[in-house]
Amino acid sequence: MDLADLGATQLVQMIESGEISALELVEACITRIDAKEEEIGAWAHLDYNIARKQAEHCDAHQASGAPCDPLHGIPVGIKDIFDTNEYPTENGTVLDAGRKPDENCTVVNQLMAAGAVIMGKTVTTELAVYSPGKTANPHDVNRTPGGSSSGSAAAVADNQCIFSIGGDTGGSIRQPAALCGLVGVKPTYGRVSRYGLVAFASSLDQIGPFAATVADAALLLEVISGHDPLDSTSIAEPAPGLLSVLDQGVEGLRIGILDELSGHGVEGISPDVLARLDAAVEALTAAGATVERASVPATVYGLSAYYVIAPAEASSNLSRYDGVRFGPRTDGATTNEMMMATRTEGFGDEVKRRIMLGTYALSAGYYDAYYGKSQKVRTLILKDFAEAYEKFDLLISPTAPTTAFPLGDKTEDPMQMYLQDVCTIPSNLAGHPAMSVPFGVGDDGLPVGVQILAPAMGEATMFRAAAVLEKSGGAQ
Repeated sequence: MDLADLGATQLVQMIESGEISALELVEACITRIDAKEEEIGAWAHLDYNIARKQAEHCDAHQASGAPCDPLHGIPVGIKDIFDTNEYPTENGTVLDAGRKPDENCTVVNQLMAAGAVIMGKTVTTELAVYSPGKTANPHDVNRTPGGSSSGSAAAVADNQCIFSIGGDTGGSIRQPAALCGLVGVKPTYGRVSRYGLVAFASSLDQIGPFAATVADAALLLEVISGHDPLDSTSIAEPAPGLLSVLDQGVEGLRIGILDELSGHGVEGISPDVLARLDAAVEALTAAGATVERASVPATVYGLSAYYVIAPAEASSNLSRYDGVRFGPRTDGATTNEMMMATRTEGFGDEVKRRIMLGTYALSAGYYDAYYGKSQKVRTLILKDFAEAYEKFDLLISPTAPTTAFPLGDKTEDPMQMYLQDVCTIPSNLAGHPAMSVPFGVGDDGLPVGVQILAPAMGEATMFRAAAVLEKSGGAQ
């Protein structure tokens, strides 16, 4: 039996019963990393001594007779945009090379308090911008694992850790989860503290789990949810009881198939992906849900609004990389020339593209024409979602338009790359929860994800539907 293939809930029980030790589980993950890391490239920073020390602490805690914690001894990967005091936090950029924060972000502290073992930092694309990366998809190493949380997704999909934490600004948890055959969750904005997260677009960024099963995702989200006084956007509500609702089913729930995100006017959604969505509808209907077509008209403008709002916020956030306060400096004759040279050498092409788009949208004379209008579209999306949720408890759609595409396939066409987020972006703009659940494979044999969307604070209902889809098996 390969311990790294088992789920977190089962492994915690095995550790608690004394059947295995936390150190044995960590060693199983280390063996898997050593065998596959060169091929997959999921990790930015690894230190086996740190992981082993944490596992030994868990085993000593149990030997003392103390009760096991919720994540006792479970190996976790942390996306390299979260501050950690034992590992560098380099954010996928040379401008943060070697940066080692003085303290952990809130989410890492929550994980460690729950007994998790931090295996290391997983790869992120540069500054968490969705751009082609080097990490491979474990289902086909010639294909992409998805967006900026690519390392977090690939590490779990290849059983190099039991679950991981990612960041979702426009779909960078759900889209990699779909392409890698995992459960990926973006919670309600404010449900999880962002303190210690390196910000990209602050009104859109959210933190959530990658896991192999719905139960594991529920367990992890329960641990990291909750109010944090260090985050002014944190919701002052207790964490939701998600594990307790997984067996409640969907009898009596009203679920809407989101027209605007399921092939009706959406460019590029593959027929095999829509076929898996149809199969998910059949599974939910068979389980007792009422499933009908639904419309959220303003979501058709979501992609356009996002690619004004997100770059605008990014251009502001990334101004911190100026050669003075952060990272290396490239010399120049004047302060302006120094800053220009530092940012020219330090930023990659896609990051520069986002900064230029955002700065243009915020500039005098264009603010009202672009950024202001995009915020109005965001309000329309919120309004249309609110009207839809008066009729439906949940909405569903594909997570990604296609299965995993070849590495580097969309490098020369940014618009095609941006379209990969067309189904996931609306939930970020609205601040609502959404999750991707694996549901069979496409014509090429690669995983397909179905997206479940819920109103704000609707995670519990969302997880009920996810559990039904998982139980149905996603069979062809």
